[in-house]
Amino acid sequence: MKTLSLYEKKDTAIHKIDPITKVLYIILVIAVPIILPSKIISIVFLFLTLMILCMGKVLKRVVPIIGFSFIVLVSVIVIQGLFRAGNKTELFKLGSLVFYKEGLSYAFEICLRVLNILSSVSILILTTKPSDLIEAFVRRGLSPKIGYVLSSVLQLIPQMTSTMSKITDAQRSRGMETEGNIIVRLKAFLPLIAPATMNSLTSTRERSMALEVRAFDSKVKKTFLNEEEFSYGSKFVRLAIVIIFAAAIIWRIFIWKR
Repeated sequence: MKTLSLYEKKDTAIHKIDPITKVLYIILVIAVPIILPSKIISIVFLFLTLMILCMGKVLKRVVPIIGFSFIVLVSVIVIQGLFRAGNKTELFKLGSLVFYKEGLSYAFEICLRVLNILSSVSILILTTKPSDLIEAFVRRGLSPKIGYVLSSVLQLIPQMTSTMSKITDAQRSRGMETEGNIIVRLKAFLPLIAPATMNSLTSTRERSMALEVRAFDSKVKKTFLNEEEFSYGSKFVRLAIVIIFAAAIIWRIFIWKR
């Protein structure tokens, strides 16, 4: 069954890195620009993240994700450029609107952080199977019940979509008109609610029985079907993350001046 996921299956080194390492990278990308609030550092991380996305062959998939936040970023630039407290230096005018250097500089810093977060999270969601991510957390102590709930949420919408499609095809084969204006579509939709709901309840009951048969509620320590793969690339990336994070803290404490 397909899951509600942006994951794109490819054979790259980035895809082979374990999910926890990618989560640690996201934390690094968010934390370091806060520890060392510099636009240069944010730009370096953004460039590094885009390079990783390129290596994972998923850079094109990031464009819609960033585009979705474009309106928010533009609003941040406009609001901060015009109205931020502390605006003093006039940079340019658009009619009667005056944009200030201080506000635009602050807005640029915010936009860099947002882009860093979106692009780093994209590495995780585009190159990691949701099931692998959930399993990785369960291996490290997350309750299997919570893991199952998360997995079920990812499957819910695709499952309902598939069920509705099958019921619609069945009703159409019996002569029901399902295409046309909004009224016709609404009349065709209403009869689908009951069978779709019943199918969902039946599926839930069958899944619960299957879990009980497999001793899901057992207090015995759970085992996993597959062994966890931990590549040398993941070890190298984790070591690099620790070094960079430690260096950022040391730089902030002993060297950083603002």
